[in-house]
Amino acid sequence: MTVPTLTLNDGHTIPQLGFGVFKVDPTETERIVSDALEVGYRHIDTAAVYGNEEGVGRAIAASGIPREELFVTTKLWNSDQGTQSVFDAMDSSLEKLGLNHVDLYLIHWPRPDLDRYVESWRALEQLRDRGLTRSIGVSNFHRSHIERILAESDTVPAVDQIELHPAFAQRELRAFIEPLGIRTEAWGPLGQGKYDLFGEQAIVDAAAAHGVTPAQVVIRWHLQQGIIVFPKSNSRQRMAENFDVFGFELSDDEMAAIDSLDRGQRVGADPDQATF
Repeated sequence: MTVPTLTLNDGHTIPQLGFGVFKVDPTETERIVSDALEVGYRHIDTAAVYGNEEGVGRAIAASGIPREELFVTTKLWNSDQGTQSVFDAMDSSLEKLGLNHVDLYLIHWPRPDLDRYVESWRALEQLRDRGLTRSIGVSNFHRSHIERILAESDTVPAVDQIELHPAFAQRELRAFIEPLGIRTEAWGPLGQGKYDLFGEQAIVDAAAAHGVTPAQVVIRWHLQQGIIVFPKSNSRQRMAENFDVFGFELSDDEMAAIDSLDRGQRVGADPDQATF
């Protein structure tokens, strides 16, 4: 099964479906990521703060998969914002991952209270220019944060990784970033179990119509909008189900019914208020 790729605004490509390791136990990460790679995932999304980059690196090394066939993302944690700290954080992440470069490096949160994200972004530009990351982007950035990046640097972010799921579809932010060539990545694409997403009638009906699971319906909903998505699961069976989403297509009516579930229901932190 071939996962579609999307072209980023810097010319590099990214697999549209990946595997996320948020809250994956570091002691279990190697096994879980190995399972994901065996299932067929080639895009792994981790972060320094997850504490499991080493396990991701061990799984990659053990897989025998050529490096050029993999897409690896990691992220700069908030306490490492600032020019020299960015350089040190990247060195640490690459050492833990056992890699000489990542494919995408993101500023994890803007932390506007620190007011270091523009300085940090310029440091990411240097990391890219040194070949330590192919592409650079942001995560959890609102329009106001991106506007500052655009005004005070020379690089348009390749992606903005944001909380996005049917109850929180982020249409206004997407309408701003996507015309700029910034790709949308969804974290928490299945709502993180914080509301009864799979009990929503529009999703139940679509799952029944196509003979698939509610999770497969929601992943498909993301993909058909051109969103980059990486569901997370510790279960190999569920990983395989989440990967098996290219054999059916939601109709316009089904897409519209799921679209109508948007109620501005954020389940994570608001980036303007987050101070962790």
